Amino acid sequence: MHHVITIENLSKKYKLGQLHTDLLTEKIGDTIRSVYRKIRDGSASGLSDRQPACDTDFWALQGINLEIGKGEIVGFIGRNGAGKSTLLKILSRITEPTTGRIIFEGRMASLLEVGTGFHPELTGRENVYLNGAILGMTKTEIRKKFDEIVAFSEIEKFIDTPVKRYSSGMYVRLAFAVAAHLEPDILVIDEVLAVGDAQFQKKCLGKIENAAQEGRTILFVSHNMTAVRELCKRAVWLNYGSILEDGKANDVVSRYLDENAPALHEQVWTDPETAPGNEKVRLHLARISIPEESSFMTVHTPLKVEFAYWNHSPETELNLSLDLYNSEGMCIFSSDSPPQIYQEGLIRETCNIPGNLLNDGTHKITIMVIQDRSFSIYTHHDILVFDIQEVERSFHWYGKWPGVVRPTLNWTTEFEREQNRSGPLFSDSRIR
Repeated sequence: MHHVITIENLSKKYKLGQLHTDLLTEKIGDTIRSVYRKIRDGSASGLSDRQPACDTDFWALQGINLEIGKGEIVGFIGRNGAGKSTLLKILSRITEPTTGRIIFEGRMASLLEVGTGFHPELTGRENVYLNGAILGMTKTEIRKKFDEIVAFSEIEKFIDTPVKRYSSGMYVRLAFAVAAHLEPDILVIDEVLAVGDAQFQKKCLGKIENAAQEGRTILFVSHNMTAVRELCKRAVWLNYGSILEDGKANDVVSRYLDENAPALHEQVWTDPETAPGNEKVRLHLARISIPEESSFMTVHTPLKVEFAYWNHSPETELNLSLDLYNSEGMCIFSSDSPPQIYQEGLIRETCNIPGNLLNDGTHKITIMVIQDRSFSIYTHHDILVFDIQEVERSFHWYGKWPGVVRPTLNWTTEFEREQNRSGPLFSDSRIR
């Protein structure tokens, strides 16, 4: 197979306690913070040359060797902090490696976050041409693809609106449409498909498959194991900055999922200044519990999910959105609390999930705090993790029950004897 990407002994080192980046704006900010620390620490201790207390090396990547062939769709999987995004940033030339090298063949386009490369003050139309120019396309080439890009993004009405007014969904629609339709030889995608709706995600996956069939190479990072299995023939499992496994997608994903996710039934933060969140909200509590008479979570057990968070935005309409995922990263359902206007203080939310609904297996909860019914002001992934256990069955099949849910539904059964065609002899309604 002809290789279009060759990665040789690639490593990336950061300094903990320092914002060690390759971006000019962040380097300037790091310099200002360093001067401030020297002034602060010097005035407090009388030492103007005191060194920062935290100066530890952290290897985000170490010893990565990969060869990726033309037309391959390679999925990169691993837990948060495994080094996936760092690797893609190096591949996309956003940051430089500490050691090693990468050899490319062809033109690369990257979609690492919503609106990558977009200028907020420019319109959607202007950003299409800007992104095309960055990719090395001529104006004539961009013009030929322009109508197709806009049609795919489904935002024709807003194409002449500054993108700073776009929702996150509109951003990702246009950003993906540009990256996919300007026909790069290598397309790098990092989790952005999670923003679009289900129909748009399906369309994007189809476009990715078509691009690979045309000989383009796709590097795909996702926590959605179903998408990785369906889209990729090869998967690379990263763990603590190193390659743990590289092979067939189905095999690698199966072994990755077999790694038992630690149960996380409760998290409590007592300090509203340091708790997860931002200047608008801070988390206090996340907990999932079962009735006292139940000893563990089964497919029959009702669940009580509680959250509490500090509101630092008085007179603001807020509500909580809960997304429940299975072990393959597939969203089982999403549920929202009623929006209300709150004063500054602690807000408590409770959601009850009935028994006889969820399938067995590992489940994860992501929450979003929504402002004014329209946009998320804070998101916390995998805030709770729990296992639903199987129960003893009354029949002889013990395989995995198919489906993301397994609700107990009300069935009605009617039986009519053959010689009596005037009407049913009896009906039997029961829960099955």
